[in-house]
Amino acid sequence: MSQPKHLTALGLHEPETLDDDLKTYYQKCEDKLGMVPNVIRAYSWNQKKLRAFIAFYNEIMLGDSGLSKLEREMIAVVVSSTNHCFYCLVAHGAAVRNMSKDPILGELLVMNYRNAELNPRHRAMLDFVAKLSETPNKVGEPDRDVLRKQKFSEADIWDICEVAGLFAMSNRLSSGVDMMPNPEYHAAAR
Repeated sequence: MSQPKHLTALGLHEPETLDDDLKTYYQKCEDKLGMVPNVIRAYSWNQKKLRAFIAFYNEIMLGDSGLSKLEREMIAVVVSSTNHCFYCLVAHGAAVRNMSKDPILGELLVMNYRNAELNPRHRAMLDFVAKLSETPNKVGEPDRDVLRKQKFSEADIWDICEVAGLFAMSNRLSSGVDMMPNPEYHAAAR
């Protein structure tokens, strides 16, 4: 296999035993995904931080929002593409392929979302997060107005920014520790 075999480049390892709540969470991952995502495994060396990450991630990516889960995954991929985050591009690219049932869309978002045939709402959303990721100091009211014209509510705009912010952080962490994605993601939903 051409992907490195390490979980991260750091000498931090999964504990031999997890607290009961995290054992239950690992089992939910196995049941739903057929694996425990490596980001969860990587965080498990510090169970307190793992719990905080799970709660934050689940609220932003799976909680109530005017954005669909697919839209949130699309944002994750475009932010991760801007940041060249291998882990997140592989994992969330697979999520876009799976949720959209469109492997070409998943690949276009990973490589260059600007080449994808998107509806005006998704184009505006992804243009906004690309700008927010590339030049955050240049985002202003005219950029938010473009989203409003596409019927994104004020709460939706908050959620767009929140997802983009989560992945800016996750991309930096994943790249900084050389986190490797689960090999299963590479072939998923193709």
